[in-house]
Amino acid sequence: MNPFSSGTRLRDMIRAIRASKTAAEERAVVRKECAAIRAAISDNDHDYRHRNLAKLMFIHMLGYPTHFGQMECLKLIASPGFPEKRIGYLGLMLLLDERQEVLMLVTNSIKQDLNHTNQYIVGLALCALGNIGSAEMARDLAPEVERLLKFRDPNIRKKAALCSIRIIKKVPDLAENFIHAAASLLSEKHHGVLITGVQLCIDLCKISTEALEHFRKKCTDGLVKLMRDLANSPYAPEYDVSGITDPFLQIRLLRLLRSLGKDDADASDTMNDILAQVATKTESNKNAGNAILYECVAAIMSVDDNGGLRVLAINILGRFLSNRDNNIRYVALNMLMKALAVDSQAVQRHRTTILECVKDSDPSIRKRAVELVYLLVNESNVKPMTKELIEYLEASDPEFRGDLTAKICSIVEKFSPEKIWYIDQMLKVLSEAGNDVKDEAWHSLIVVITNASDLHGYAVRSLYRAVQAAGEQETLVRVAIWCIGEYGDMLVNNAGRLDIEEPLTVTESDAVDVVETSFKSHSFDLTTRAMCLIALLKLSSRFPSCSQRINDIIVQYKGSFVLELQQRAIEFNSIIGRHQNIRPSLVERMPVLDEATHSGRKAGSVPAAVSTSQGVSVNLPNGVAKPSAAPLVDLLDLSSDDVPAPSSSGGDFLQDLLGVDLVPMSSQSGTNQAQMSGTNVLLDLLSIGTPPANSSPSTIQVSPSNVDTKSPVDLLDRLSSPSAPSVQVSTTAGSSPMLDLLNGFPSSSPIAVTEGNGPAYPSIVAFESSSLKLTFNFSKKPENPQTTLIEASFTNKSGEVLTNFIFQAAVPKFLQLHLDPASGNMLPANSSGSIMQKLKLTNSQHGKKSLVMRIRIAYKVNNKDVLEEGQVNNFPRDL
Repeated sequence: MNPFSSGTRLRDMIRAIRASKTAAEERAVVRKECAAIRAAISDNDHDYRHRNLAKLMFIHMLGYPTHFGQMECLKLIASPGFPEKRIGYLGLMLLLDERQEVLMLVTNSIKQDLNHTNQYIVGLALCALGNIGSAEMARDLAPEVERLLKFRDPNIRKKAALCSIRIIKKVPDLAENFIHAAASLLSEKHHGVLITGVQLCIDLCKISTEALEHFRKKCTDGLVKLMRDLANSPYAPEYDVSGITDPFLQIRLLRLLRSLGKDDADASDTMNDILAQVATKTESNKNAGNAILYECVAAIMSVDDNGGLRVLAINILGRFLSNRDNNIRYVALNMLMKALAVDSQAVQRHRTTILECVKDSDPSIRKRAVELVYLLVNESNVKPMTKELIEYLEASDPEFRGDLTAKICSIVEKFSPEKIWYIDQMLKVLSEAGNDVKDEAWHSLIVVITNASDLHGYAVRSLYRAVQAAGEQETLVRVAIWCIGEYGDMLVNNAGRLDIEEPLTVTESDAVDVVETSFKSHSFDLTTRAMCLIALLKLSSRFPSCSQRINDIIVQYKGSFVLELQQRAIEFNSIIGRHQNIRPSLVERMPVLDEATHSGRKAGSVPAAVSTSQGVSVNLPNGVAKPSAAPLVDLLDLSSDDVPAPSSSGGDFLQDLLGVDLVPMSSQSGTNQAQMSGTNVLLDLLSIGTPPANSSPSTIQVSPSNVDTKSPVDLLDRLSSPSAPSVQVSTTAGSSPMLDLLNGFPSSSPIAVTEGNGPAYPSIVAFESSSLKLTFNFSKKPENPQTTLIEASFTNKSGEVLTNFIFQAAVPKFLQLHLDPASGNMLPANSSGSIMQKLKLTNSQHGKKSLVMRIRIAYKVNNKDVLEEGQVNNFPRDL
């Protein structure tokens, strides 16, 4: 016999496939077998049809396409014999799914089999419908399935109940047809039928409120009695699992009771006693018993209760946490997180056990335990809980430290009773896992330190000690360098020393050593080294005796290959060597940073205007020029449009130099006046200009008289000297002065401004042909420069009327286009009328990419279709 003929037995094909040594050999065997099966299908081979379909099912399980055998399934299902139907239905469930259109052809065969006299054939039809039944099949066959729920054989009733679950999920409108039949199944004695009936009731409660109310009124007492009988039943070998009678049925019953008792006081009172009995009498030394206890706890948490049962349930979860099985501990932690919202005091009693789970070897349990601890912390227990977490931080796995440090920092910041405790705990975290701390955390620490004026000395000395012990933690080094730069004189002079502090002797040279060591460390990134440079600049003023040494350190990096370090080194060297007159005001201490504003920025909700006690805040709208010091607010890409401008004091110019979100000082009344010459020097020194000309409503004119066009260094020297020539700046509407450091010439020419509507732009002819002219008029709203409003005007130049007028446009991905309906669809001849249409164009790359558009215009002339296309490239550049 040909080994690949249709008469080949299934086992021979499987043996040939398994004997293949390579994937290519296997594909060859399958390809030959599929060819033989196709030939048999073409010959309409009745004798081996069931064998061929069995082979196709095996080939399908190997992942090869078998769609060509789908119709064979239908032919076998239509056969009169049970063996053929069995193979046919099995193939139907494997080779097809509910999305196949072929499935509609089998509906009539399933309906006939559901009414068959042979109960085994009825069972096959129910299995197929329950597995792959579509919504259309469910509607057609629902009456037959509902009838079979009362069939004499329990196996058919069980399969009919499972099939009913699929029907109500596919067609929820049919749920009311199954309510009474499902309720009758709850009185069954056969556990197989009973468990499927309970599951059917659970799904009906989820879909239909009518079913839920019906079961509450008619079935609650019966379910409680059934649950009590199961809990108190003697040994039953048929249903016994580890000494517990049918735990699967008990779990299903508890889930149904949970659904019935939720938000219903009467049903909850009825089931309270049985829930308490199950919770106290079920053995927890077997997995089956733990599964029942877990479902019992879930039911207790859902039903209305006076609190006693909930305490009992949470104690059960506490016992679960001591179990050796990881899965049981994990589900207990999950349930305790839900129980926190119901009874937090009861959960707090198991705090110690939960903290032990943070040290578990299983990473899933550790992560879930940390999340639960985070929810457990409050003002009363924050100190012991934080102490435990920080102690564990020392021994935690590296991959777990990120989550743990984030939670600890959040807890400390949220529930800190006093600032000194907050500083101490954050220093411990930074010392143990500083490299895993996020930027927001150490930013917040700096904000807290600046606000605690009585702790400046304590903080800088504590950080100095911490860096000596854990200098490899980069985040710790950043905070220490920032504080040494700000409060280095307090470190050396032991100013603000507290009683709890140990004596510490630090010289000016020691403080500079710390910064220099960090600066020259190759393991630290650019941000840390840039902060070291700024700290050195500040210490050069605070420690005059070390000024020359600091300058020597800075000079070494004037030739650095890192552009940022090179630029800072050149600028700071120039300040130390040539600009002694502005250095004290330049490096004075940072102003107190507003904690509320910092918290708002972290949450993404910075207020539009911030008021402080030092002046009146100014809330400037977009498009209005800021005072002359405003560019410094944007030094580190902070949104200066949303905050008031800094005042004119020299110390405010360095607000953003250290990379920390700061609160700008309020504007003084004289902000609109010209700044003193030291301000202009500082602006030029830091290479800061004003916002682009198109964002200012004023015309700014800088007169280059008395200023020659020599090199930038020469210009800086002349400006800093007492006899430096003055730069004459004339402004209107209080706009800020502006000087280009590189060439001394004014910035790009200003754009004319339309009062209240932002800049005005010229109209353009976007498209013109022999018969049609398209004109674009532009407008912008000052508060939304990315969006351009376009008014399109279409004019007919020909002598014929244009009808069925349609305008279409397409733009690249970085643009978003919205078209309003046109004012009409007919264009009069000889330019005697026009069609207007409004467009809104949003440019996500505003300022980087210009606008561009493809257009298509369709219309009819004398009932002939005309299509014109073109591209608009002549948009004004400032759009």
